[in-house]
Amino acid sequence: MYVVAWADEKRDGTGSQLTMDADESTFSVLFERHRRELRAHCYRMVGSFEDSEDLVQDTFVRAWRARGRFSREGRWSFRAWLYRIATNACLDHVARRGPRALPVDVAPAADPEADVPPIAADVLWLEPYPDRLVDPHEAAVARETLEIAFVAAIQHLPPRQRAALILRDVAGFSARETAKLLRTSVPAVNSGLQRARDRLRERLPSRRDEWPRSDTPAEQREVARRYVAAVERRDFAALAALVREDARFSFPPRPLWYDGLEAFRRGSEKHAAPGEHLFVAAQANLQPAVAIYLRAPGEARYRPLALAVLRVEQGRVVEAVDWSRPGLFGAFGLPMSFPPSHRSNKDGFNAKEVR
Repeated sequence: MYVVAWADEKRDGTGSQLTMDADESTFSVLFERHRRELRAHCYRMVGSFEDSEDLVQDTFVRAWRARGRFSREGRWSFRAWLYRIATNACLDHVARRGPRALPVDVAPAADPEADVPPIAADVLWLEPYPDRLVDPHEAAVARETLEIAFVAAIQHLPPRQRAALILRDVAGFSARETAKLLRTSVPAVNSGLQRARDRLRERLPSRRDEWPRSDTPAEQREVARRYVAAVERRDFAALAALVREDARFSFPPRPLWYDGLEAFRRGSEKHAAPGEHLFVAAQANLQPAVAIYLRAPGEARYRPLALAVLRVEQGRVVEAVDWSRPGLFGAFGLPMSFPPSHRSNKDGFNAKEVR
């Protein structure tokens, strides 16, 4: 449906290496071979990078404690067994916490002349995912399933439908394998998968090749560079050439989003934080991103303000999600401050790119 399946367990030879008496060091080595894809799997399931880190660690602990059962049963590849444990951990987590959301899910489009709403601490907001933690294989064959649009869309699926969709269409398990992983029947998996695809079709095309053709990463970075230059200059004429007229601009953790470039322009003119802004290139969800720093009046250094992730289609920005969460910067390997001499228009947008 969306991606080419992951290669079989044979590609790393771990299918039968684990024995009942494996020590923790050996077990850890085998587990680490799957950590990146398990982390991404958990992220898709729960929509939170921070929670995915905790869930992968929980998966390790559960797997270590149950390693004897894996050996006795002998009916799993190590990868499939880990996916089963990770998926169950995610389903338990979602049952307790609920799905993640973007501002468009919880509020109508904002009036740019109205006051900015306060931070909604009671909403579980979708989070971005650092490219530096993505498995290279996954970046090559599963790119679109880490994009914000996909991860946001699947949060609207019931948890077990979400799991079936990810296990089948992203992780590459067969219907029979997915049924075993979810402890259900093949007909139940196929039925749930069809319902999931039907619901997802309301938000995304049913096939990836029906989406507008993706720009190459280099083309996307160039669009992002020109976008940032236009924002720095406050050149909305240049932005109009780079941004689709109906683009959406969202600002979690506030229930705030603007529908269209004109609304964004008016809102920016009215509500922009005072001071000098610094823009540093980053990468999130295999999309171009921009780390925004602010040197407030009277401050000596630039401090983290927001991380914006851009969706680029056919050479134009169609969506920008701007997370005003300085705490995210550490996870993306971004500096927590810059001296006043560090200016992006001097050093160059791409020269300071952080992945």
